[in-house]
Amino acid sequence: MTASYLIGLREGLEATLVVSILVAFLVKSGQRGYLRYVWAGVAAAVALSVGFGALLTYTSAHLTFEQGELFEAVASVAAVCFVTWMIFWMRRMARRIAGDLRGKLAEAIRMGPVAVVVMAFLSVAREGLETALLFFSAVQGATSSAGPLLAIIGGIATAVVIGVVMYAGAVRVNLGKFFTWTGVLLVLVAAGILKYGVHDFQEAGALPGLNDLAYDFRGVWAPDAWYSALLTGMFNITPSASVLEVVAWVAYAVPVLVLFLLPQRPAAAPTTATTATPAPAAPTPE
Repeated sequence: MTASYLIGLREGLEATLVVSILVAFLVKSGQRGYLRYVWAGVAAAVALSVGFGALLTYTSAHLTFEQGELFEAVASVAAVCFVTWMIFWMRRMARRIAGDLRGKLAEAIRMGPVAVVVMAFLSVAREGLETALLFFSAVQGATSSAGPLLAIIGGIATAVVIGVVMYAGAVRVNLGKFFTWTGVLLVLVAAGILKYGVHDFQEAGALPGLNDLAYDFRGVWAPDAWYSALLTGMFNITPSASVLEVVAWVAYAVPVLVLFLLPQRPAAAPTTATTATPAPAAPTPE
């Protein structure tokens, strides 16, 4: 549940920030008539994300054991690739994402309402699809899906509340620190998802070494203890694990964390200055 809440909070806040940037641009530029097209694109992105999550769940439930394990393993690896790309992309783009979105929206307005819907859809759909894939991969092996589902809904709801109060100017959040700390936690969550994916590959017979254990604490591990639930649910640290699972966890988590926490190089200053003529504002639709 903790991992699901973190996924919902992180991905939800990114999507909320994207929407708030688009809305603020239209309100401040006096083009409120385009708001309905932005919300239409957002609604379509949410519907696609929910449908994608439902498709993953339905497909997994209608496969044989070996096919299901292989399907979940591939989904886990895909989720790890997506989350790794996402945290590094946000780390690189955080300072200029607002200007980039405003520029794309201004271009979409010049092209017409349909372009605005498509632009808003694409801006939010990425976050939604990542959320669905991460959630599907993170809850594999859970005894019940109700708790994780409520947790991710709670994370998204928290993100929406934070985004609304930030938009209203009621609070200020250090987004740099927020995305850094949640990025570190997501790397550990992704390492656990990768570990589970390796286990699924071994269960399906695609990888060897299922019974070659790196450790076995089942004799002293209290499955009902709070720390057991936290370690298993958040980082997929289980009472026992194969050598290949542990190698995958460490081989991913250590170098990715080091690269993520390295200080960024400052962007090089441009050698020449160019002055662009601003495009005329598009008329607000009736």
